[in-house]
Amino acid sequence: MPKIEKSEAQWREELGNERYRILRKAGTEAPFTGALLGNKAKGAYVCGACGEPLFASDTKFDSGSGWPSFTAPAGAEAVAEHRDSSHGMARTEVRCAACESHLGHVFPDGPGPAGLRYCINSASLDFAPKEEGSTDS
Repeated sequence: MPKIEKSEAQWREELGNERYRILRKAGTEAPFTGALLGNKAKGAYVCGACGEPLFASDTKFDSGSGWPSFTAPAGAEAVAEHRDSSHGMARTEVRCAACESHLGHVFPDGPGPAGLRYCINSASLDFAPKEEGSTDS
């Protein structure tokens, strides 16, 4: 996948303060505040910075964590995982593979076949609803 590269000034201008803080500076939104937390519509969750597809709606579930949660990314190359030892914890950070924007973290306590929970900031995502007549999730 080709990498999307922009200057930090370009990212800041395009994203606005809050999204820039989360997507480019690995921030976190407060739990239970994200616009997409309760979204149950069919469609695709795409990167809020570059628009690349990240998660399908049929992999979304209510984890009770306060952030949108998914059992798997949209494809094997949609996200990149990195070790995160900030805040005195050992976690796995999830980034968009195309633009390297911070999305959230992945944990080994999910309900899907792989047992993973991709815990993603709502502000890191945009939602593309499924078009009528489409068979995609």
